Amino acid sequence: MKNTRPNFQRLLVVVNVYLPDFGGGGAIFSDLCQGLVERGFDVTVRCAYPYYPEWRDKTGRNGLRVERYDERGVHVERYGLFIPHNPRSLVQRLLYEGSFFFSLLRSLPRGRRFDAVMVFCPLVGAVAFGAVSKWVFRRPLWLNVQDLSAQAAAASGISRRKWVNRALTGLQGFLFNQGDVWSSIAPEIVGRLKRIRKRNQPVLYLPNWLTPSMAQALDGVAGRQKPFSRKEVKLFYSGNIGGKQDLIRLCETLRASAAPFSMRIHGDGAMAESVRAWVESSNDGRFVFGPLLDEPEYAQALHDADFFVITEKSGGGGSFVPSKLITAIAAGTPVLAVADADSPLASEVKASEAGPVFLWDALDGIPAFLHGVVGEPAQLLGWRNNARHRATFYHRDRIIDAYAQALQALVAGKPVPLPR
Repeated sequence: MKNTRPNFQRLLVVVNVYLPDFGGGGAIFSDLCQGLVERGFDVTVRCAYPYYPEWRDKTGRNGLRVERYDERGVHVERYGLFIPHNPRSLVQRLLYEGSFFFSLLRSLPRGRRFDAVMVFCPLVGAVAFGAVSKWVFRRPLWLNVQDLSAQAAAASGISRRKWVNRALTGLQGFLFNQGDVWSSIAPEIVGRLKRIRKRNQPVLYLPNWLTPSMAQALDGVAGRQKPFSRKEVKLFYSGNIGGKQDLIRLCETLRASAAPFSMRIHGDGAMAESVRAWVESSNDGRFVFGPLLDEPEYAQALHDADFFVITEKSGGGGSFVPSKLITAIAAGTPVLAVADADSPLASEVKASEAGPVFLWDALDGIPAFLHGVVGEPAQLLGWRNNARHRATFYHRDRIIDAYAQALQALVAGKPVPLPR
């Protein structure tokens, strides 16, 4: 592991979620900060108190007080924000974004000491704070786009009025263009970003990766033989359950069929209660709903599953790509994806041949597919091998090294190298 200690360059990272929040990218953001510390950077992260994906104050400390502490070499500062009671309410989501922005503004007197700022989007409020920091202190700004928030809000039904969508998209584009360097986690999103940049900013493709703790959990089950069932196909869904997933639509299709399957659903989020209620009211023993799993439990469930299910609502898949895809393929578990054909998820699964991809208008084909898969271990084995092979691309040290090299160039005022 490299530790070049590049003159202790001081980096401010602004993000909404950070450990112990694993969901929404929290595990990746935290590991990136720790990885940059390992490479000699002095990293301060400004984030919210833990709240995601449950949408509740998990520590009881969310409020006006700013909490500061060091963890694994990272200087952590936590700022309060408004947590929506109904995350699908546009008004509450705007309050959520705005409250984080104004809460972060209190930190401006401490901003001059940083050499660069890296801000993560999905929260546009965080991007707005990054833009203000750049204007006030004239420090370079790196924009890391995990999610195109305006497009995702429209696709998930949070924003239904066209004029609101246009306004949000315009504001997002204006704030994005304050960034000096952009990066994102999928080639399709990189392509979309290039079409809206105004200053020919470099746009880097830097995918997410498997975190060390998750890799350790997967290693704990790696030596066990993955079972093949000749009676049913074991489906597993885990993670955020919100408007962008449209999970009930898939479940209704499966319930209406006589397909031989069982489906474990573990998650939380804005639509989790609706999914739980649907499972209970379905009276279909093939479905089981439970809370989010810890990493060892998650690793075991992936090991036991025939397919890891990832759904992206039609119209929204081009705005984000779920990091849990990487965990699934690292476990050697084929992915059953339901998404638009041009989405980053569909493109990745097709290119890696790590499992089947179904379009939303072809959901009725899934039951027949499940009938055909039962008792055909050769096909499953092929997808498993392809998944493991593709997982080697998402190598942690290679990707964090690329971040470090690009940051050093940005601070030095040199051309930012494109990742190899």
